[in-house]
Amino acid sequence: MEQGAARERATEIPFPPFGDAAHAQSVRVPEQACGADAARGAEHARGEHTHDEPVALGPRAVRRHSVRGQILEALRTALVGGELRPGEVYSAPALAERFGVSATPVREAMQRLAVEGAVEVVPNRGFRVTERTPRELAELAEVRALIEVPVMLRLARTIPAARWAELRPLAEATSAAAARGDRAHYAEADRAFHRAVLSLAGNEQLLAVADDLHRRSQWPLISAPALRHGVLVADAAEHTALLDALIAQDLTVVQSLVREHFTGSEC
Repeated sequence: MEQGAARERATEIPFPPFGDAAHAQSVRVPEQACGADAARGAEHARGEHTHDEPVALGPRAVRRHSVRGQILEALRTALVGGELRPGEVYSAPALAERFGVSATPVREAMQRLAVEGAVEVVPNRGFRVTERTPRELAELAEVRALIEVPVMLRLARTIPAARWAELRPLAEATSAAAARGDRAHYAEADRAFHRAVLSLAGNEQLLAVADDLHRRSQWPLISAPALRHGVLVADAAEHTALLDALIAQDLTVVQSLVREHFTGSEC
């Protein structure tokens, strides 16, 4: 029993490539994943389809001790990268088959995304990726500015230059992701930078609200065109410029940069 449990904890399930090539591959669920076939049968009975759906997620690996959490992050990455397309419906069984796990952790992850506003529940079918408009993005940018501009101005007056300098590697990480044109990793690095800045305020509620708004602003728009490489690079450069202004305690530049970063960003 103990040896079996040890093997289970060490097991990794590869996330196979998706798209047309994926249909030619056989995905086998380990016995420890238990009940996946039976669960899928029940979901078929409820009308949740498991085929002919556009599913495109990159290859990753899920460890047994955190299946739901890692699937949630994989789905978030797929959303930001546009692999899960606005307006399309994805069922938990179809996604579970791709991931090689039971439908339960996938459904739980999608329900979390529904709470965040990234998807909406479609009874007996699955989850539809929310179709967002430029106006919604503008509204999110306005709310973020209302919250973060006053905080950053206060921090600019009180935080020593050495503390701001410690955040430079995070700004450089956004620049590196932008240079590669990697939107998914840029989104992660962008949130990490903003969290680090706001964490200096010492307000956990502020951090949670700001991070939720930031994540929502990264979901794709309706029929969004491919993100231009120059947009990412320019957006990343604003992080470095903001740090320079914070170190110099130039409040006018800080306010201008933060507002421009929110209203001009397409990420």
